[in-house]
Amino acid sequence: MVNFTVDQIRAIMDKKANIRNMSVIAHVDHGKSTLTDSLVSKAGIIASARAGETRFTDTRKDEQERCITIKSTAISMFYEQTDNDMAFIKQSKDGNGFLINLIDSPGHVDFSSEVTAALRVTDGALVVVDCVSGVCVQTETVLRQAICERIKPVLMMNKMDRALLELQLEPEDLYQTFQRIVESVNVIIGTYGEEEGPMGNIMVDPVIGTVGFGSGLHGWAFTLKQFAEMYAAKFAAKKDAAMTPEEHCKKVEDMMKKLWGDRYFDASSGKFVKSSAGPDGTKLPRTFVALVLDPIFKVFDAIMGFKKEETAKLIQKLDIKLDNDDKDKEGKPLMKAVMRRWLPAGEALLQMITIHLPSPVTAQKYRCELLYEGPPDDEAAMGIKNCDSKAPLMMYISKMVPTSDKGRFYAFGRVFSGSVSTGLKVRIMGPNYVPGKKDDLYLKPIQRTILMMGRYVEPIEDVPCGNIVGLVGVDQYLVKTGTITTFEQAHNMKVMKFSVSPVVRVAVEAKNPADLPKLVEGLKRLSKSDPMVQCIIEESGEHIIAGAGELHLEICLKDLEEDHACIPLKKSEPVVSYRETVSAQSSVMCLSKSPNKHNRLFMKARPFEEGLAEDIDKGDVFPNQELKARARYLAEKHEWDVTEARKIWCFGPDGNGPNLLVDVTKGVQYLNEIKDSVVAGFQWAAKEGVLCEENMRAIRFDIHDVTLHTDAIHRGGGQIIPTARRALYACELTAEPRLMEPIYLVEIQCPEVAMGGIYGVLNKRRGHVFEEASVMGTPMRVIKAYLPVMESFGFTADLRSHTGGQAFPQCVFDHWQILPGNPFEAATKPGIVVTETRKRKGLKEGIPLLENYLDKL
Repeated sequence: MVNFTVDQIRAIMDKKANIRNMSVIAHVDHGKSTLTDSLVSKAGIIASARAGETRFTDTRKDEQERCITIKSTAISMFYEQTDNDMAFIKQSKDGNGFLINLIDSPGHVDFSSEVTAALRVTDGALVVVDCVSGVCVQTETVLRQAICERIKPVLMMNKMDRALLELQLEPEDLYQTFQRIVESVNVIIGTYGEEEGPMGNIMVDPVIGTVGFGSGLHGWAFTLKQFAEMYAAKFAAKKDAAMTPEEHCKKVEDMMKKLWGDRYFDASSGKFVKSSAGPDGTKLPRTFVALVLDPIFKVFDAIMGFKKEETAKLIQKLDIKLDNDDKDKEGKPLMKAVMRRWLPAGEALLQMITIHLPSPVTAQKYRCELLYEGPPDDEAAMGIKNCDSKAPLMMYISKMVPTSDKGRFYAFGRVFSGSVSTGLKVRIMGPNYVPGKKDDLYLKPIQRTILMMGRYVEPIEDVPCGNIVGLVGVDQYLVKTGTITTFEQAHNMKVMKFSVSPVVRVAVEAKNPADLPKLVEGLKRLSKSDPMVQCIIEESGEHIIAGAGELHLEICLKDLEEDHACIPLKKSEPVVSYRETVSAQSSVMCLSKSPNKHNRLFMKARPFEEGLAEDIDKGDVFPNQELKARARYLAEKHEWDVTEARKIWCFGPDGNGPNLLVDVTKGVQYLNEIKDSVVAGFQWAAKEGVLCEENMRAIRFDIHDVTLHTDAIHRGGGQIIPTARRALYACELTAEPRLMEPIYLVEIQCPEVAMGGIYGVLNKRRGHVFEEASVMGTPMRVIKAYLPVMESFGFTADLRSHTGGQAFPQCVFDHWQILPGNPFEAATKPGIVVTETRKRKGLKEGIPLLENYLDKL
């Protein structure tokens, strides 16, 4: 039965030091939802016997059928901690009750935008790693996202039952496996984390208790703290019966240090020693093996070997009380029951979360500068920093959650300062809002505030800062994300950075033309419901849906057909978006004259230096950067001329893309007056390149000279914008244009026997393997390869049919790469792509001739 009420939750919401906002993140199929069940059952929401099978947070029907999480789901739970455990919490605390707002996120790379949205509103992350597969591509991606958002990780090694029953590892090998996973995770944290950051040391370490071990499916787990407590009580003399919680805490922490690493246990003297050789030359066991793994192995061995007497003895020795139904079981069911009673997973996870993850009070101090765009000392920023419920309201909406009411959404987000209540009049600011302007700003009252509880929602009067909440009635004003505030001078909260980009597209149309309005309405709802999906209307009138991968698109189309538009659809084959680039400097100085022949622009194009486009994508070089800092960076890392680096006019397309317009002129009159017009022409050209109207990428355009009419009326926007565009197109055509295609990084896990089939499939699809490694202690191999997105359709099915279903691929968008060949030759690969794309977009056949853009002197 649920052991808390909404009133209890509302009461604890004010105790900000006792709130924990956390997400569960991991690679696909490492057991996030299964593990979450243990926490949900600890809160009494589901029966403990069914934890691990229910997958309570997989709320959609297709999630239950496919056994993967598609949307992240939030759930709030209330727990009480014992006094002894309270002593371990080093940050400020307020009473024994704790509120945990947990978000279970998907692991499949196609839905990693859901992970980003979940991370933004949380402060801590439970990273789950399958101890058989180890750290995989997606583990690294989600961990990197977490650390970039300054979120503190704790690690959980899941699926220990597989290591014991399937692989039958020896205790020492199992310890080495754990040790390796902890090291891999710390390497990732070290790579992306800040050395002496405001968060302090965030490496995970079993000795401190930030690493858990266990099996979510069987519902048991432990950290070294559980065993340290057992042994501290066992080794303690009788007179220590009345210890204070602080003394108990100190004793347990000392014990935990002895249970990991190169410490050995001498059973004859009952002492812990530092060398593995005993006094009489015998080899001593490692403490972790002797005191932690050995008892677990004994229980498994006795029960799975059907040794009745031994089992009964062990159950009595461990002081486990079994229910009457459990007493008659044997084999696996009995083992589950015994392990679940002895080391309950909910208990271990709960302690790890409450002791080691930061409360909003702790976290918002160091996260504020990454979250808020405005000045670091205005009222809103101070409110966020101090997590102050009396400050003005600042709230970030990270995603929209569909309600049972068709076409309506809950705005899901987190209150960072102030408090939000039903009927409160607020400023709703979309991502394009600029302080002081009126665009993308609405002044409206909030209809209702609600608490998200997995499959259900609970109405609640008001919610103070530090909590996660759903709002009703905001969905009409926001598309996907936004900021909600009561402070007039407030700036926006920063927009989230996604680690994937929508590179796969499908065109959809209604089977019955009369249903077009329904389709348009459905597309609007779809783009609200998913943080990543893009719905675009092309100039040819096609409705395009762009997603991160095959599976992502499949789910989006299914939702569109069944939930949002509710009409039968016709879908095109999936197509890939390309980028246009250049591979050499322009062969001639390109001149364009304005329509009235009074103004001339002289320009050249050249390709970017290696790695600069990626730096712009990552945000190391960005439009509003301080000029000196940007010029220094470009000069040092990419060998730019410093004066040119200071005269970058703009980035494009959309003002922040990876193309640059640079002014290299010397002493030109009236240049600044046409700057806006040239920039507008550049944004237009960079959005639709000359080859097949795809975005440009990694091209630098230099303005060498400009001749202008002395009279301002003859050099207006109407004269300059089309001229600039023609000049840019001429530059592109004279600089050996090339097409770039998106490339996936594929990680494939398979047994050694299946390797041949994988190479066959990859070679056929222009993929190439660049790394191959074996997973220690298992017969599995991990292969990493690059595969063009264009060739990835049906790749999974093809791979499985060639390896007898033994290979598991995982594709992540990795980088853009030039497609070899000349796009002007119709028979080459780029030539075919250009022809097909132009046909699909309804453009004239063939790339336009240079004469259309280049004028004679």
